[in-house]
Amino acid sequence: MKIFKKFSFVLFIFTTILHSQTLEPKLYANLPIGLNVLLVGYGHSEGAIPGNQTLGLEDPNLNINSTILAYGRTFNVLGHNTKLDVIVPYSTLHGTAQQYGNDVSRDVRGMGDTKARLSFNLLGAPALSIQEFASYQPDTLVGVSLQVTIPTGQYDSSKLVNISPHRWALKPGIGISKTISDYTFEFSADAEFYTSNDDFFGGIKRKQDPIYSTQVHVLYTFRRAMWLGIGANYYWGGEFFNDGVGADNKLRNTRIGATLALPINKHHSIKLYGNSGINTRYGTDFDAIGIAWQYSWAD
Repeated sequence: MKIFKKFSFVLFIFTTILHSQTLEPKLYANLPIGLNVLLVGYGHSEGAIPGNQTLGLEDPNLNINSTILAYGRTFNVLGHNTKLDVIVPYSTLHGTAQQYGNDVSRDVRGMGDTKARLSFNLLGAPALSIQEFASYQPDTLVGVSLQVTIPTGQYDSSKLVNISPHRWALKPGIGISKTISDYTFEFSADAEFYTSNDDFFGGIKRKQDPIYSTQVHVLYTFRRAMWLGIGANYYWGGEFFNDGVGADNKLRNTRIGATLALPINKHHSIKLYGNSGINTRYGTDFDAIGIAWQYSWAD
């Protein structure tokens, strides 16, 4: 059926400990209603994470391997395309660092935090059936989203580095895209707000300021559902407070990345991604690569 050639569902999470730093092309792309998507992926990242140097941990170098299981579904809300996706990761983490001048290491594995997101398209993305979607031509799209992070992941308060930061997070976002011929230009912005971790290392109560993020993407569609997206983001904020004392570790960082979607047939596709920091003020100087298999079907 040729109607499957124009849509693709992207459900990516790079690692379970990295927040507001993902590059997500096609987040607000229109899709036919009644579409189900199952995704299984693998991601690897290595480098540093923010927030632990203030407690004597210096030069952290982490290697994280994550397996991702995700499910998404589209449906009609007030005549507009709406998407719901849920992501459950499992990660292994190996890391080394210096703590008060001594070599330390950490090896741990377990579930990551569950993420659920609802995306609602305000403009340019009407709720269309599979048959109606066959003649749909994207133009200007505007959408909003709300993601919640549930602290379901591995956590040990006696350790400074864990897979889960052990807190809830709420991330509202907004995005706009414009399609011209085979090119699509996207811009989105979001802010992630965190609850406090009242059971942090050493009995500390840890809070974090919101992290704000913007990202841009340029996508080119080669044929059918085969496309390449190149993007960059800039994120800032996120200072930590330990028992009310600020750590002076605000983020002002930039990352670049690319995503390649390769269709296999009308139900199956493969996606490859990679991203890297290019301007890092504090902490999050890491590289990430990954691959995902996606299966989609309609009701």
